[in-house]
Amino acid sequence: MTAIAAAPAIPWSPRARLPRLLAGIGAVRTAGLRDHERHYGPLPVPGPARGRSGGRRPERLIDVVEAAGLTGRGGSGFPVGRKMRSVAAGGGRKAVVANGAEGEPASHKDRLLLTRLPHLVLDGITLAAQAVGADEAYLCVHGTEGALLDRLDHALDERQAAGLDPVPIQLAGIPGRYVSSEQSSIVQYLNGGPAKPTFSPPRPHERGVNGKPTLVHNVETLAHLALIARRGDRWFRGAGLPSAPGSMLVTVSGAVARPGVYEIEMGTPVGQVVRLAGGPAERLQALLVGGYFGAWLPVEAAWTVPMTHAGLKAAGGALGAGMVIALPAAACPIAETARVVRYLAEESAGQCGPCLFGLPALADALASLAYSGGSRGRDRSVDDIAALIPLIEGRGACRHPDGAAQLVRSLLTAFPADADWHQWRGACDGVRRPPLLPLPGDEERDWG
Repeated sequence: MTAIAAAPAIPWSPRARLPRLLAGIGAVRTAGLRDHERHYGPLPVPGPARGRSGGRRPERLIDVVEAAGLTGRGGSGFPVGRKMRSVAAGGGRKAVVANGAEGEPASHKDRLLLTRLPHLVLDGITLAAQAVGADEAYLCVHGTEGALLDRLDHALDERQAAGLDPVPIQLAGIPGRYVSSEQSSIVQYLNGGPAKPTFSPPRPHERGVNGKPTLVHNVETLAHLALIARRGDRWFRGAGLPSAPGSMLVTVSGAVARPGVYEIEMGTPVGQVVRLAGGPAERLQALLVGGYFGAWLPVEAAWTVPMTHAGLKAAGGALGAGMVIALPAAACPIAETARVVRYLAEESAGQCGPCLFGLPALADALASLAYSGGSRGRDRSVDDIAALIPLIEGRGACRHPDGAAQLVRSLLTAFPADADWHQWRGACDGVRRPPLLPLPGDEERDWG
């Protein structure tokens, strides 16, 4: 497999001046309300457009968001305006939920926004609530993050004193497990149940918190919405591609010189994202794009792929919530993936067959291939691992088993020679390197 030691030039011409979302990050650790309004302007008042009856139309923001082409930044990439319109069309009052419970260990963008720019997210919650006609609004983060909860409490107190939020925003701490941040898990938790995914239908936009049509959006999505409300759809489309407009936040880690969170235009080549993080810190063999529900891509194949849902899907990958992890040539992709799949198996909801039996079996098979191999590897062959994948996909209550299966399928596609080595010759030297892919409990980095 080809390895890249330096960051070769990529023909890429940015269209917009960045940062946009992160423009307000300055010397202070958390932007207070005054700092926030100085950088981004005051909270916009709903537009003056009127319906046929002459009444004000707070849902005008939905028209602007649809024209902007904003898509969800939490991983799904679903059109935000369409989702808002479906909730607004539901009967009675509605609810809005901001998902800031960043369950993906490889992502740090949502925590950065909430820690440093909380009012941009809170503006988005208030504007979304007004647009869909909600009388309840929630901001959900992991309940274990005491310092973050304190900062958000302070930000909400600032807004209450300023009279900013007609619909009070309630702060909710949910369990700090991987599947707890799935939207149906959050809704069930807010309704008094366990933070586990539920079978659908009904989906949250049909019947969610307290039985109301509920708009659930990632906090980055709502931060973009807050800027679109201020600056309009044409401004938003001034960055990115016509088919994938705007900017997005990406978390870059692994063997790069400057790991961190970066704001990029949609459509930026993957290799350019690595260059933003200072380029490779050592020779690279592959990139994990999209996090632990994403996919491994050989570095030479990924380097020029645009950071869009369509571009990465065509390359066999996934954009997810915007993560790029650079795997050095000296690391073992089999061992790295086995470790992550074991974590995903332990983090499942444990309420359906693929999670109860399928993921543990997949984790065992990968661990055997990674660390045993040789004569024992014949008992846990690559064919056996491949045969488990279709028994897991599409059979669970949520995408958790599907995401893990996708990661493993991409491993077998991107690293056939490595898998063959492990199967017939045993563990490689790379298994003795310190783990690269981040998991809870690993040493924390300052991503600010």
